[in-house]
Amino acid sequence: MGIVSGLLLLPLAPVRGTAWIADHLLQEARRQAYDPRAVQARLAALNRALDEGAIDEAAFEREEERLLALLERPARPARPGSRTTTTDRAQRRHV
Repeated sequence: MGIVSGLLLLPLAPVRGTAWIADHLLQEARRQAYDPRAVQARLAALNRALDEGAIDEAAFEREEERLLALLERPARPARPGSRTTTTDRAQRRHV
């Protein structure tokens, strides 16, 4: 980036920075939401809640189906242009 374009685009830096942070937060939220270990932990907590009587059978069935669908969903490929993390690269090596 040249000096002139850098100076002209300087007012947009906060917007670009905010967009970058929002993108990374979204990627991390998706990674955590679809991580099989996290989904299995939520299933275990759901079973405990049913056993303790904290939720009824209908609520348990709805949430269990949603969580099982998350487990069955194939991993989505990374968006074109998005950077892969070290964890992503390590997982691909071990597959």
